Amino acid sequence: MLSALARPAGAALHRSFSTSAQNNAKAAVLGASGGIGQPLALLLKSSPLASLAADLSHIETRATVKGHLGPEQLPDCLKGCDVVVIPAGVPRKPGMTRDDLFNTNASVVATLTAACAQHCPEAMICVISNPGLDPARVNVPVIGGHAGKTIVPLISQCTPKVDLPQDQLTAVTGRIQEAGTEVVKAKAGAGSATLSMAYAGARFVFSLVDAMNGKEGVVECSFVKSQEADCAYFSTPLLLGKKGIEKNLGIGKISPFEEKMIAEAIPELKPSIKKGEEFVKNMK
Repeated sequence: MLSALARPAGAALHRSFSTSAQNNAKAAVLGASGGIGQPLALLLKSSPLASLAADLSHIETRATVKGHLGPEQLPDCLKGCDVVVIPAGVPRKPGMTRDDLFNTNASVVATLTAACAQHCPEAMICVISNPGLDPARVNVPVIGGHAGKTIVPLISQCTPKVDLPQDQLTAVTGRIQEAGTEVVKAKAGAGSATLSMAYAGARFVFSLVDAMNGKEGVVECSFVKSQEADCAYFSTPLLLGKKGIEKNLGIGKISPFEEKMIAEAIPELKPSIKKGEEFVKNMK
């Protein structure tokens, strides 16, 4: 299921087509019928920023909805999009490794991103991985990667500031790193952390569109090509702007405990990054 989401003219993006009489910000959720795609599309539809298909069209918000199905309708779904969100893929089940998921889902994401390059080359593309969403009143940058020990929460940079004894710090860090696995186990094979991932994806889209519309000071963490650590890609806080990434804010001042976590994360990140790069190079 592919869903095109359109926002009314009142909060239009200032893009190359902004001279028309009615400007729309159009977003597409590729995989809108999946475990993450459904709640994500609902959140987008229910916000003042964007919009799924027949079911969502009955929700009384200003966003309009159009559904698309299958590869033959993908070009129409993507045409004119400003933002494309890709939650498509199979959920992780008990016993599955991250490599298992990569082997299954990488070709799906690669195909969809290639279609984006062809049909909406100027669009911002957001690929959903694991969530790193902060509680409403707490901000903890989560850097590094997306699985296990590659997830590095910078609790030393937490606002409001917290000072945890080492045993509590170790325990909290472990819970953050294994949060996705915890949900997979709790659902006993019936799914993964779809709702929290959808919420995290919606939040990122809202922030991105705000920044594209000129709002200043919008910061979100994301896994991007980077020179902030000793690997080609690394998640850090990013200042978002009208053209996407305005500035990589880097790692900042961290504790010895966090330095150790980063040092342990990089050897795990490097082979994953290499595997992804080789997959792209060998695509036909």
